[in-house]
Amino acid sequence: MALPVIETPRYELTLPSQDVKVQYRPFLVKEEKILMMAMESKDNNETISAIKDVLTACTYEKLDISKLPMFDLEYILLQVRGKSVGEIAKFRVLCPDDKETLAPVEIDLSKINVEVDDAHTNNIVIDEKRNLGIVFNYPTLENSQVGMTLDADNLEVAFKVIVDCIDHIYEGDKTYPAKDSTKQELKDFIENLSQEAFKKVRKFFDTMPHLRHEIEVENPKTKVKSKITFKGIQDFFQ
Repeated sequence: MALPVIETPRYELTLPSQDVKVQYRPFLVKEEKILMMAMESKDNNETISAIKDVLTACTYEKLDISKLPMFDLEYILLQVRGKSVGEIAKFRVLCPDDKETLAPVEIDLSKINVEVDDAHTNNIVIDEKRNLGIVFNYPTLENSQVGMTLDADNLEVAFKVIVDCIDHIYEGDKTYPAKDSTKQELKDFIENLSQEAFKKVRKFFDTMPHLRHEIEVENPKTKVKSKITFKGIQDFFQ
């Protein structure tokens, strides 16, 4: 005899990057299990595959998840998590003052938003006199790593992401679309930037919109209060 069909509720959100409304549902038990196991594995490819599969299903296959900016994807994932397991999330965080004591905290996921730096721009001017610059696209699942930062520990990966995110280079009235150049040509262009110009490129990535939430935590042993910042989807899924 066939068992009853369980209906899941539908919700709606607006993508942070654009004024587009998206319907979504909570993830199922089997989907949550896949997602948590992938994130615990620390394997980037496994995590990306799990996020893509789960969010595609939870948004009724209406979005190309792999092409969304990472901050859109993180926002959707957080909203789905909130409706799935509860909007009040409980964590145990390491207290900054002694770096050994774990303290319990609660965060209302419904109040987490994507923060945008006022100084952020995707148009990076390299040389004002020549009107030379680079216009970037935002990293996506296709060309990024979950929780990636541009640091010396993963420099090769960082350069690949930078190159993959170039939309076009311009000088004066001339435009050079990235699709018309090889990856090596684009990499050579980036590697030949001055340190000052490369700092501007880093600033684009460092100031990109992102999930961010600051809380105050009190060490139960020392009673010292400290500020802790949750940033990026991995912090909210720990």
